[in-house]
Amino acid sequence: MRTNLTKKDLVNSVYMQIGFSKQISENFIDEFFSLIITNLIKNKSVKISKFGTFSIRSKNSRIGRNPKTKENKTISERDVVLFKPSKEFKSFINKKND
Repeated sequence: MRTNLTKKDLVNSVYMQIGFSKQISENFIDEFFSLIITNLIKNKSVKISKFGTFSIRSKNSRIGRNPKTKENKTISERDVVLFKPSKEFKSFINKKND
């Protein structure tokens, strides 16, 4: 079963564990995401120690095909966000599964 972690869940976690008000907790989470996005746009890469690295990669335009209709279409050029987990993150995940 898949469970999603929502922004509301993060706000409640900060509220319960740190004791900030829910409004301050929400502002904290918003500012955290904003900081990551701003630095990602400016520097093309954001490294969070012991967690991983977010980076932006440009993809060229290419020809794609609709699998239902078999119609060819051009997929436009775009930037995509990549995430590479750190060694500590990988070892933590693999330790949990053992």
